Amino acid sequence: MKIYQMQVSMSGTGNAYDNAAMESFFHTLKLECTDNLQFETREEAMNNIFDYVEIFYNNKRIHSHLGYVSPNAFEKKFGARN
Repeated sequence: MKIYQMQVSMSGTGNAYDNAAMESFFHTLKLECTDNLQFETREEAMNNIFDYVEIFYNNKRIHSHLGYVSPNAFEKKFGARN
């Protein structure tokens, strides 16, 4: 963490703001990918979620927090700076 100048979160247990980005992601994943679906097998669920994340979410779904671009477009544009 020191190499990347990251700081460990030190607030109390159950503080949703510590993990807001992941909370938002899992909410979106449930809403857009898994709600209203019943998977026959664990493998089917894993494949569906993988496709959602790798094909749609990271490449096509725009995010307001990233300036209305996809995560991969944002990383391509700004990731090279780090």
